[in-house]
Amino acid sequence: MAPWPEVENAHPNPGKYIEGISTVEKDKEPDKDGTRTPVTKIELLPSQSIATLIEEPTGVEDPWDLPEFKHKGIKWSERDTKGKILCIFQGLGKFALLLGFLYLFVCSLDVLSSAFQLVGGKMAGKFFSNNSIMSNPLAGLMIGVLVTAMVQSSSTSTSIIVSMVASSLLTVRTAIPIVMGANIGTSITNTFVALMQVGDRSVFRRAFAGATVHDFFNWLSVLVLLPVEVSTHYLEVLTNLVVESFHFKSGEDAPPLLKVITDPLTKQIIQLDKKVISQIAMNDATAQNKSLIKIWCKTLTNVTQMNVTVPSVENCTSLSLCWTDGLHTWTIKNVTHRENIAKCQHIFVNSNLQDLFVGTILLVISLLVLCGCLIMIVKVLGSVLEGPVAAVIKKTINTDFPFPFSWLTGYLAILVGAGMTFIVQSSSVFTSTLTPLIGVGVITIERAYPLTLGANIGTTTTAIMAALASPGSTLRSSLQIALCHFFFNITGIFLWYPIPFARLPIRMAKGLGTISAKYRWFAIFYLVVFFFMIPLSVFGLSLAGWPVLVGVGVPVVLVILLVVVLKLLQSRCPRVLPKVLQTWNFLPVCMRSLKPWDLGVSLATGYCVTHCCCCCRVCCRLCCTLCCPRCCRCSKCCKNLEEEQDIRIKAPEAFSNIVMVEEAPDEVPKSQMDTLNTNTVSSCTAL
Repeated sequence: MAPWPEVENAHPNPGKYIEGISTVEKDKEPDKDGTRTPVTKIELLPSQSIATLIEEPTGVEDPWDLPEFKHKGIKWSERDTKGKILCIFQGLGKFALLLGFLYLFVCSLDVLSSAFQLVGGKMAGKFFSNNSIMSNPLAGLMIGVLVTAMVQSSSTSTSIIVSMVASSLLTVRTAIPIVMGANIGTSITNTFVALMQVGDRSVFRRAFAGATVHDFFNWLSVLVLLPVEVSTHYLEVLTNLVVESFHFKSGEDAPPLLKVITDPLTKQIIQLDKKVISQIAMNDATAQNKSLIKIWCKTLTNVTQMNVTVPSVENCTSLSLCWTDGLHTWTIKNVTHRENIAKCQHIFVNSNLQDLFVGTILLVISLLVLCGCLIMIVKVLGSVLEGPVAAVIKKTINTDFPFPFSWLTGYLAILVGAGMTFIVQSSSVFTSTLTPLIGVGVITIERAYPLTLGANIGTTTTAIMAALASPGSTLRSSLQIALCHFFFNITGIFLWYPIPFARLPIRMAKGLGTISAKYRWFAIFYLVVFFFMIPLSVFGLSLAGWPVLVGVGVPVVLVILLVVVLKLLQSRCPRVLPKVLQTWNFLPVCMRSLKPWDLGVSLATGYCVTHCCCCCRVCCRLCCTLCCPRCCRCSKCCKNLEEEQDIRIKAPEAFSNIVMVEEAPDEVPKSQMDTLNTNTVSSCTAL
């Protein structure tokens, strides 16, 4: 075999790299001055492509692909009898823990709704009390969004609407936009739940997209159907025909399926008198000073006839029941006497605290319990969903039917979602339970979308049952409102589900999930803007009158439409646009990128963390430990927001086993020799 060429005879090809180096001390040849100098011999291996140094992925990974759950323990076939029995008991224990945490999770949602009603229930009632403003469809829509977001319960806001329609304070035509707004506001709960999974970017991306797909469906349905309803009143006409076609009779109360399980715990914490909010909405002055906290759970109402004095004969109930004694005019009237028998047994029954203070306490506690239960549910699911079990569950939930009937899978998922929501009697509970499953990768966004649509239908069937159980005075109005809610969701499903191209909520939710995973503060920004800032702005403009609302709203809508059209043209056919408009580079950086805003948010939060007091640091550290254990600013491990993603470079074995036969002379710096022993790692920084 021919010897390897020396360095001066090496081929000058950059594609060849040094595999091995050996410094051999040859016979020292005398120089002209008689000194002997060492001659370094560098041996080269056959040329190879430098592309093999970098471990490139075989394909581009889709961030929305479900993660693979690897089995970390011992396989079932490798266990002995004792190990199999122990594994079975461990599985049963994990299942019991999962049910326990899920029960606490649902109870914390119920307490959270009560806390929001205590904090903002009276304010929500005042929103409904202004009937002149609610005649404006946009104002009614935003009132529905605000009230439902404040009380965290669409059933509460819908019951207020029903009582106002039954009392002739509202017409069905005026109430329909408020019902649409309540349909939007109820989706804020699962978005709150998604924020609890902000610690892991990939999990948060999936969870937030799975939660906001409900939001986008409701917003898009309202954007299309509200103008149609205002111009044609199709929901009012359709539901009126349905109500008149059947002769309904009031029945008994709807069966409280889930309440039977959760009430024993939640009623020991707090009980509310929800009639107070309805009384405030109907301008009852006596309800302003009443407390929402229920004190007496068992009362007895007696109606007796008593002799009372009246100013004149005209005020008597009838002439036959009216007499005078010369000084006063007397008559007989029915007097209602309410006798309190038994007090409630919840914690705050004898506290004498204000509603706002009690609501704040319950709000903090319920959020902590909600966050803790969610973390533990994710942990238990992560330990259960390993290997074959996860593969079976994912395949069962996310697999379609065989070819000719694959289109039926989504509609079956809609029915499943409707049935599950009917069982738990709350769309917020069902979608909030679905959110962590989407985050950990058990359910895809595409499968969660029809389940969420089914939840929208399921919550309306519960309202229909409750309406059928209403007394005769409110039966017609409550049933018509419930049917309006039902047909609104059915029409929205026809718009945004049957045609795959029309499933815009999925694409919009994925886009928002990607942005929120990169800039996690944007999730809170979205929540505040879409559920509070926009409704409050539109409501405030509605107070100023139609001219102001149109003058401000029309230019904003035109700008949004222009941006959407330009974005579509830039992505589909940019050649039809002028060169300047083919990209957004003509705009300032702050108007076309979130990076400057992210820098500002990072500086602001860093300043607050640096200058906060000791108690704030303790609270911040506790919250970060619960919600974001991998990245806590308080522990000074998140100052650098840039995440480094390493790309490994394979170094040949020659670099690991370099044989230096002779040390370098003193004139050669040691750092130059050390570079030959360095394993190279290229760091790619991503913001």
